Amino acid sequence: MNISVILPVYNEEKTINKVISTLLEKVNDLLEVIVVNDGSTDSTGVICQEAQANNPIVRYIMLPENKGKTAALKEGIKKSRGDIVIVQDADLEYDPFEINAVVDPIQTGVADVVLGSRFLVRKTSRSLYFRHYMANRFISFLSNLFTDLNLSDVETCYKAFRGDIIRNMIITSRRFGFEIEVVAKIAKLKCRVYEVPISYYGRSYEEGKKIGLGDGIMALFYIFKYNLLTSKKASFQDHFSIERS
Repeated sequence: MNISVILPVYNEEKTINKVISTLLEKVNDLLEVIVVNDGSTDSTGVICQEAQANNPIVRYIMLPENKGKTAALKEGIKKSRGDIVIVQDADLEYDPFEINAVVDPIQTGVADVVLGSRFLVRKTSRSLYFRHYMANRFISFLSNLFTDLNLSDVETCYKAFRGDIIRNMIITSRRFGFEIEVVAKIAKLKCRVYEVPISYYGRSYEEGKKIGLGDGIMALFYIFKYNLLTSKKASFQDHFSIERS
């Protein structure tokens, strides 16, 4: 099964070239790297255009203005063609080599969706921001109450999907709401969901971290919205349902 990597990026001129080159070098069965530039104002766009010119696997999309991570992901997912679609952040907090382990349960036919967990088994992990850790655990706990999934890390970047599932999902959240929304909707679809342990090389706000308190508050709102107020029918196109061989 081939893989589409969706790479949303905003003002990441220091890391984007290394992320793309590592994806091309390390990810097996790679069909495409779809880089979605979310209105960057630095040299990120120039670097991405050069990467596209130098490798046919790289596909570059430029959004006219900064609309947030979810908007960039929606655009990339819509253009994707892979049997598996996975999200990769552009800041090197996640090691692209570990994508191979994350997608393995889908490739072997046991999973429909896989999340890479920073907490399932403690691997390499930078120690930063206890308040973020506690907020993440609380958000994961609250999400699990409504989805009845036993997930340790709903806010993880690494979410891999069967391509037909994510391309048929109707995504309506904003900024970082993608993480909560897709978990609620895969639960409604009764997907086979797995977690695998991953490493996490977190960065500080001084190093460019973008998520903030407001995003945590919105995550709580989205948990209620997508679990209680959004039906399965409103979550997927054309009454989409899972087919398994």
